[in-house]
Amino acid sequence: MATEEIRGVELAYDLSGSGPDLVWGHGLTSGMASEDELGLFDFDALREVATVLRYDARGHGASGSTPSDDGYHWRELARDQLALADRLGIDRYVAGGASMGAATALHAAVLAPERITALVLVIPPTAWATRAAQTDVYAATAELVAAGDHATLLAAAAERPSPDPFTDDPYFGERFERVLRETEPERLARIFRGAVTTDLPSPDDVARIEVPTLILAWTGDPGHPVSTAARLQELMPYAELALATTPDGLSTWTDRVRHFVDVADPE
Repeated sequence: MATEEIRGVELAYDLSGSGPDLVWGHGLTSGMASEDELGLFDFDALREVATVLRYDARGHGASGSTPSDDGYHWRELARDQLALADRLGIDRYVAGGASMGAATALHAAVLAPERITALVLVIPPTAWATRAAQTDVYAATAELVAAGDHATLLAAAAERPSPDPFTDDPYFGERFERVLRETEPERLARIFRGAVTTDLPSPDDVARIEVPTLILAWTGDPGHPVSTAARLQELMPYAELALATTPDGLSTWTDRVRHFVDVADPE
């Protein structure tokens, strides 16, 4: 793992592999290490077909944190991504990621459409009409995190069902407990407060994104509803959508991305 100072914050990253450039963003409260632990994707397999840039977003993982909540707006995270790609000599690339990482990729495609050759949007988060209810959750979570009220947070998390593919995974719900235990409270609260301020680009902006797009979503997760994935597919002229309802469905995702990146390569 290496680091670069980007837009006032030290970002940890890994750049490895061979082939077209794929820049990957993780989800809220996640990072490279926790993504590897979850195991949604075999990044070694992806590195066989692409040069993969992964990084910890500001405030996450091994990267630095900044004090302004505005810095965690997904549009600002997209500016971080574009600037990091610049620093590493990456011009045009496939932008991908999960949840917050998918949102970051969409904002990058709006900010710099000439640079994004394709998109991989995994479990797109709540957006537009469904966003308000989720931001209320984030605002309440930020306050509880700042107050150190882990008991209330964990009780609320225990009441939320796991996404359908993780129904039989006893460790899925425990990941949030580890985040609470291992992350400095104000740093974590800042991440949630930033999430309150943000949304996907407007539907009109999304509809103007004319690059091949792979959308991968799962069922049974109100924080990443199928309705967002379906609406993105409807808006984007070159989008395909695949849903996972079981672990077997998730097991196809690495191969889907490998094939998509290979076919979408403009070279």
